[in-house]
Amino acid sequence: MTSQRIQSIAVYGAGSWGTALALQLARNGLDVLLWDFNPAHVEALNRQRENTHYLPGIPFPDNLRCESDLATVAASSDYHLIVVPSHGFRSLLQNLAPLLTAQDAVIWATKGLELDTGKLLHQVLEEVLPQCAAYGVVSGPTFAGEVARGLPTAMTVAANQPALAQAMAAAFQAANYRAYISNDVVGVELGGALKNVLAIAAGISDGLGFGANARVAIVTRGLAEIMRLGVKLGAQSETLMGLAGVGDLVLTCTDNQSRNRRLGLALGQGKDRDTAIAEIGQAVEGAKSALSIGKLAERASVEMPICQQVYRILYEQLPPRQAVAELLSRDLKAEF
Repeated sequence: MTSQRIQSIAVYGAGSWGTALALQLARNGLDVLLWDFNPAHVEALNRQRENTHYLPGIPFPDNLRCESDLATVAASSDYHLIVVPSHGFRSLLQNLAPLLTAQDAVIWATKGLELDTGKLLHQVLEEVLPQCAAYGVVSGPTFAGEVARGLPTAMTVAANQPALAQAMAAAFQAANYRAYISNDVVGVELGGALKNVLAIAAGISDGLGFGANARVAIVTRGLAEIMRLGVKLGAQSETLMGLAGVGDLVLTCTDNQSRNRRLGLALGQGKDRDTAIAEIGQAVEGAKSALSIGKLAERASVEMPICQQVYRILYEQLPPRQAVAELLSRDLKAEF
């Protein structure tokens, strides 16, 4: 595809992150149609002209409209930004499949892997939407509330075609928003998926009261796990050391705006998984990704001990203190 200025875009998913990105794009002058599967939610968004549930007090521009009819949204633009949870990614693509053509470009801000298979999301897209040759992913150290309020933000736009990366970066770019361009779709996907699991680990450590030393050790050794898996799968190491890798990792592990970190804090303080997630009240991607990362790491023959212990805490009822003790008692090894 040739690089051109995007005039309109369809955004799928009216949660906090989807709404925040829709706001950013609309403020930049794009005509934005925001889809949600729940007609009652869409009616409330259009009537109240803000997302009172997730981002109260932030008004919608006139060029941001909401719609629950998928065919109407799909027909509104050649550019499609998917911001649904990872466990709903394939089903949404399947519903879009008869509605999209070779002229359509698909971008996603979903962070995670496919739950059952451990596949990266671009692999799912290639299976379900083979007609859409241009695709990409946006990711980086971004909290929805700060983006929605217009606070300074930077992120990475990676696409399989340079023209799409350029066009999407230009669509997001503004005085408050810096978008960097990449061709490393795999690296950006992995950084966004793995950091959520590691943020749970950092939260568990802090919930147990283990202090700053332990938190930084988790961030650093967690980055080593991301790098090992990423390089094995063909990601560029520079990507994993950039905004979509270490940047997003540090943000998510250290700030309580992160739902994944808050889940970890609750687990470290003795709450069970389901109670903690229910109290958070939104999707916690790291809890899902912990199930699928093991499949991916096993296929790649990569050791990921921190992610493995998070999985065992979440799904095998391993006590958090025992998980930490097992990590600390591993055999001595070189750092690099």
